[in-house]
Amino acid sequence: MKRSRLGLIALGLGLAPAPAMAATGPLDLTSSAIGYIALIIFTLAYLLVMGEEKLHLRKSKPVLVAAGLIWALIGWQYVNAGMPYETGEAFKHTLLEFAELMLFLLVAMTYINALEERRAFDALRAWLVRKGFSYPTLFWITGILSFFLSPIADNLTTALLMCAVVMKVAENDSKFIGLSCVNIVIAANAGGAFSPFGDITTLMVWQAGVLEFTEFFVLFIPAAVSYLVPATIMYYFVPRKKPGGVVEQVELKRGAIRIACLFVFTIATAVVFKTTLNLPPVMGMMMGLGYLQFFGYFLRMTLPGSLARKRARAEQAGDVQALKRLGGVVPFDVFSRVQRAEWDTLLFFYGVVMCVGGLGYMGYLSILSNFLYLDWNATGANIVLGVVSAVIDNIPVMFAVLTMMPDMSHGHWLLITLTAGIGGSLLSVGSAAGVALMGQARGHYTFFGHLKWAPVIMLGYAAGVGTHLLLNASYFQIH
Repeated sequence: MKRSRLGLIALGLGLAPAPAMAATGPLDLTSSAIGYIALIIFTLAYLLVMGEEKLHLRKSKPVLVAAGLIWALIGWQYVNAGMPYETGEAFKHTLLEFAELMLFLLVAMTYINALEERRAFDALRAWLVRKGFSYPTLFWITGILSFFLSPIADNLTTALLMCAVVMKVAENDSKFIGLSCVNIVIAANAGGAFSPFGDITTLMVWQAGVLEFTEFFVLFIPAAVSYLVPATIMYYFVPRKKPGGVVEQVELKRGAIRIACLFVFTIATAVVFKTTLNLPPVMGMMMGLGYLQFFGYFLRMTLPGSLARKRARAEQAGDVQALKRLGGVVPFDVFSRVQRAEWDTLLFFYGVVMCVGGLGYMGYLSILSNFLYLDWNATGANIVLGVVSAVIDNIPVMFAVLTMMPDMSHGHWLLITLTAGIGGSLLSVGSAAGVALMGQARGHYTFFGHLKWAPVIMLGYAAGVGTHLLLNASYFQIH
């Protein structure tokens, strides 16, 4: 119940359109049977989400059903109260908030999948394996790369890539794989906290206009501290040996580097749209999807000529393997990359936003807001919410805070951004990166294997928060 209340109380009263609220005001359903039933529905749905690993039930399914039931209950109550139109308008407003974020994420995922299809990540993995680094060196390299790749490629993609490297070179060495996965999860989550593109939560804060694009970068040092403290301690437990990984040669597909450049240009377009033109950044991202579509057209049109040149060179050199590879080349298709987006994550995002939005529209948001930011204080509330995000999900926690929109300084908004990002590292189920690696490194990286490092991770969490409070004290005076 504790898990659900924080998420569900948190998301939606402020999502009701101003005209509807001004005209009639939303009904207070917090003490009604309808409100209690909605709480139970959301609690049961989130229990199923928590059991995803054991039940093998995708997390989007229960929250999608719960969202429909909750809004149906609200609609029924409002129709009976002679207010048939308020619910629909409130739902549309919530849907618009979600749609902007979903389209933004969809474009980013499409670019990441395009780079994966062009073998950019395979090439990076092969290079790391080929260098033959020792376990201690590989521990630091995969962690640091996770920290710096996560702000661009998202923590999930980054964690999966680095875990693949570790699995390739460690050859079933469970101790090293498990320790490295913990390190990767911490690094990926910390790295996503100082960039507007690093995590869904930071993206939500930026799109809401609470913080400027460049303000996130002041979290770089606190985020780095939150990673380096536990990583330094764990380093002394890394086996001191050098693995004999399997060396492989990976050739980048045509256009890989240019797609990476287009991705950077797309991000720049989104930033310009937001900061200069005061337009939603999703417009810049969708424009960037057009860049990728045009480039995909170019790749398809020039493929026959490119294959002919490469085949001639391979025949001249007598490279049989190259000829085989060329025989399997298929044209680049943008829409196949869209299809490979993490739809379960996007639909889960929709379900959570709609569930908590509905429960908040019932009136629970004002209860939580008063308790956290009036009866208590913003600093303590934001620190605790970061810890709670390891049990719930940082998406409903952050959306809750944004919906409540408490009167906080920029320093406090940066604080909740930091804590929501790094708090998920406390448990393996606290972030998408941790859940994904439990599947990828099954048997090596486990819930309890991660849990034993929780005190060390909490030490890093506290150090990161303390660093932010100390270094960025001036931001706590800005409104």
